[in-house]
Amino acid sequence: MKYLKGILICGIFVALTVAIASEATKTEHGFDFSDLDTSVNACVDFDAYANGGWKKKHEIPAAYPSWGSFNILAENNRDVLHEILEETAKDASAAAPGSNEQKVGDFYATCMDTSAIDAAGIKPLQPELDRIAAIHDRASLQDEFVHLQSIGVRAPFLVDSTQDFKDATKVTGEIDQRGLGLPDRDYYTKDDAKSKDTRAKYEAHVQKMFELMGDSADVAASESQTVMEMETALAKASMTRVERREPANVYHLMTVDQVKTLAPNLDWAGYLKAVGLDGKGDINVTSPDFFKELNRLLDDSSVEDWKVYLRWHLINATASSLSQPFVDEDFEFKGKTLQGTKENLERWKRCVRYTDGALGEAVGQVYVKKAFTAETKAHALEMVHNLEAALKDDLTTLPWMSEATRKQAIGKLEAIANKIGYPDKWRDYSKLKVDDGPYVLNVLRAHTFEFDRDLAKVGKPVDRTEWHMSPPTVNAYYNPQLNEIVFPAGILQPPFYDPKADDAYNYGAMGAVIGHEMTHGFDDQGAQFDKDGNFKNWWTPDDKKNFEARTGCVTRQFDGFEVEKGLHENGKLVTGESVADLGGLTVALAAYEKSLKGKPRPPVIEGFTPEQRFFLGYAHVWATNMRPEYMRLLTNLDPHPLPHFRVNGPLSNMPAFAKAFKCKPGQPMVRPEKDRCQIW
Repeated sequence: MKYLKGILICGIFVALTVAIASEATKTEHGFDFSDLDTSVNACVDFDAYANGGWKKKHEIPAAYPSWGSFNILAENNRDVLHEILEETAKDASAAAPGSNEQKVGDFYATCMDTSAIDAAGIKPLQPELDRIAAIHDRASLQDEFVHLQSIGVRAPFLVDSTQDFKDATKVTGEIDQRGLGLPDRDYYTKDDAKSKDTRAKYEAHVQKMFELMGDSADVAASESQTVMEMETALAKASMTRVERREPANVYHLMTVDQVKTLAPNLDWAGYLKAVGLDGKGDINVTSPDFFKELNRLLDDSSVEDWKVYLRWHLINATASSLSQPFVDEDFEFKGKTLQGTKENLERWKRCVRYTDGALGEAVGQVYVKKAFTAETKAHALEMVHNLEAALKDDLTTLPWMSEATRKQAIGKLEAIANKIGYPDKWRDYSKLKVDDGPYVLNVLRAHTFEFDRDLAKVGKPVDRTEWHMSPPTVNAYYNPQLNEIVFPAGILQPPFYDPKADDAYNYGAMGAVIGHEMTHGFDDQGAQFDKDGNFKNWWTPDDKKNFEARTGCVTRQFDGFEVEKGLHENGKLVTGESVADLGGLTVALAAYEKSLKGKPRPPVIEGFTPEQRFFLGYAHVWATNMRPEYMRLLTNLDPHPLPHFRVNGPLSNMPAFAKAFKCKPGQPMVRPEKDRCQIW
């Protein structure tokens, strides 16, 4: 699932405000027409036309790498959570010990207690540092791998659970490549000037962190070089993000004996016993070459080098939970260097985020009572059903698909499970201990709780009720292994879903989001899983070839989009999301048109037809200003295209868009028929 989950945005909020009434239009719901820039021709650059006015009105706040629709809704949700958490923290001492109220309140309160955090400095981590210092041989090194992984330090690899690709009813154990401090393996391997500069700044950052831990400048500089050498070796053996998008590349089910052969320098029987996976069947090894290189490093790197490496990864994982000098240095590199952000978020905003991350479903129970109504859930589900009907109509008549494949596709569509708002069964936090501090220990125990909860699923039937986002999250996802679409309560609000806006706007905004997730089941990854979630080919050879040609068209288009001079979108990385954007828009428009049958034609509003408002609603979702550093980061890491291309890319393939805005052949938003991508 971690490889394939089709997420609208990758946990990265790109904010925007809900529609604000202007004096000229008095618009209170749906699209604010003052957000337009009518000096731009809609047929030349629709994003600039639809969102140019908005972009001029909204500078990026200093604490953010970007600012757009997602950010503003996320900020609204965060305000609600802030109120909830402040009240809960005040009442934590009176709450029953071990209750969700006590845990949520104490977690948030200890995060906010900067005086106690600063006074403690690095002392709360001393037992962990002592454990690392006590490593003396390979056996004790392996023991420390296990322990650090259990407290959220994903080095030098990751162990977790996964749904078996070829048997969707089973949960298996898994080991996966990790252990890098830079965001991706390509940061270690590229030779362009920006990559070299980032590596130099990273080494300086690592050195500074070692100095904050008490090492001299000379020692810290040497330790930084050691970290860089070891991480570079692991990076070179890691698969690229494009390679990991192919399910077959990350599925290698092995017996324990086969894993031993792959990396004999680790005692795999002992390791699996230590994490509770002994006797629970085969293990999925996502990246065999990575573990071969790890095996070599265990031979070639000294115990002292490994101690340095593990000390770094411990502090890298916990710096944001420690005293101000660590927080500042952590932000200096991760915020300023990598994202271009000018200042850190206010403390309370970070603490809201961290509490939601640790106890999301405990917080979410209160959130949905305050911010999500039964009517909204019912309206959203109705829209989902309308889009499913539109996609079924399309599949039924799709000219390039044979009857054999069509039958399988419709069966898969009909089997999609819809999760709206919040879970039917809330997570049990009874095994998570949270107390009144130190804060970083609450963080580590939360990681241990999640580590144990995740691995406890191995060997048991798949829990199809589980959610992988908390209710306040402004996001959505499709999971091909469960064949489900999930829409947390957090995203089912304006500007994505506005119950007071007209249907044209809602179908263009939320309808396209729903269609996006739905058609992930039929993108280049999702199409490789059947209706039950098994990695299984259900296409005829000719249909599969035709489908791959159509998705290849999308890949080539996005390869052509230039982010900045010399940097283009990676078409192969963003194919799945771009196919889902195009499919989602197509299905949402069909659903909207179907909803109008038998009804009077909706009126023109402020000079805009219903069809034009549909496309404006879609564009408004992606209204975003971004810092150059952040655009580069996302282009390297994110399987989603940048917002500007998410608007102009799919719309330029849609004759319905050209018709709505009376665009002419030859204009940039009208692709020639021979270059036009069409799947659904």
